[in-house]
Amino acid sequence: MSKFVIPTALKELRFHLSQTGEASVPLRKFLTTNYSTLKQQTEYKLPILIRESYGIPPSLTARFERGEEVRKNLEGLSEGQVADALNEVLKR
Repeated sequence: MSKFVIPTALKELRFHLSQTGEASVPLRKFLTTNYSTLKQQTEYKLPILIRESYGIPPSLTARFERGEEVRKNLEGLSEGQVADALNEVLKR
């Protein structure tokens, strides 16, 4: 069983994080650990965008069919909680 259940309606994942900010450390660790798993699981067809900018809070945006976007703030979450937040967003 895979770690993440990727719905077919999902068209894009975007992660926003600060390059040096302390609040983004758990998200950076999550991406380092899970990026390749996510890409393999979607057979390299799903765009997974990582946007870095100085001083912004970490967040996740998922774009589904018909342009519906779900945004989740990841500030203050641990690496495990980031995975839980991603799973929560993917259930929509």
